[in-house]
Amino acid sequence: MESILVAGGAGYIGSHACKALAAAGYLPVTLDSLVTGHADAVKWGPLVVADIADVEAVRRTAREHRITAAMHFAALSLVGESVAQPDRYYANNVIGSLRLIEALTAEGLKHLVFSSTAAVYGAAGDGLIAEDAPLNPINPYGETKLAIERALGWIGAARGFSWCALRYFNAAGADAEAEIGERHDPETHLIPNLVRATLGGGPGLKVFGDDYPTADGSAVRDYIHVVDLVEAHIKALRWLQAGGTSRAFNLGSGQGLSVLEVIAAAERALGRRPAFDVVGRRAGDPPSLVADPRAAMAAFDWAPSRSDADTMVASVARFETARRAS
Repeated sequence: MESILVAGGAGYIGSHACKALAAAGYLPVTLDSLVTGHADAVKWGPLVVADIADVEAVRRTAREHRITAAMHFAALSLVGESVAQPDRYYANNVIGSLRLIEALTAEGLKHLVFSSTAAVYGAAGDGLIAEDAPLNPINPYGETKLAIERALGWIGAARGFSWCALRYFNAAGADAEAEIGERHDPETHLIPNLVRATLGGGPGLKVFGDDYPTADGSAVRDYIHVVDLVEAHIKALRWLQAGGTSRAFNLGSGQGLSVLEVIAAAERALGRRPAFDVVGRRAGDPPSLVADPRAAMAAFDWAPSRSDADTMVASVARFETARRAS
């Protein structure tokens, strides 16, 4: 069984990737500092508690498990926090990632799937965003991800490994068995906060801005179910293993939903409308980000099948209900 290093495998998307890797016949080996991850989310392979910047720990893990490929999810990812603490984001997302790549290439890394972001595009404007759109991040989070994308181009060529940078739009949802889901602290994502506010017991729901240049004034995003997202990671890994060319790909549904439209979907899925307060915009948030995912769909023979709003909300509701019952 081939072992795949999953940096950040105790986090939200990383843990779903571990589950998908195990189902696909791989052994996921999680490397996570547990600063934001959860040890109990690591269910499908071993856990190594270490920071991505710990070169010796990464090299030792790669040797012990005979790692030849990796998925890198470990990053700080809060846009507002990145604006307030850019130095912390550069230290973790850039320096830490470079140390991880240094360690893995020293131990014979062949393929790397990198968790990037639509934030590399900045305020891209209306319409679908393709991979050749201008790269103009408007917050440090997006800048740090773009820095690693660019580094991968140079380092991959110099060290002889192939890579994919997968630019996520908005990951949402939970696995069908309600085993894993979002447990960020603080939780900044719309759908889990929306579900918690509707079910009761969560913080009051806040809508950040109703004065954007969009149809209803709220921000528009492309939401993709986390299970659709990690399926694309497995296909990206196999694409690289089959000789695919190193490059960036968008991962999204290709459909934009405004915040108020997601709230309406939650009312349909949950049978009641949550109360919410409209507050000011968050620093660094663009009005609209919607993917053109056709390149990934063609290269990977992949298409999102669970990324409608009702399905995503319902999966989060199942996870939240199971979590409260446990």
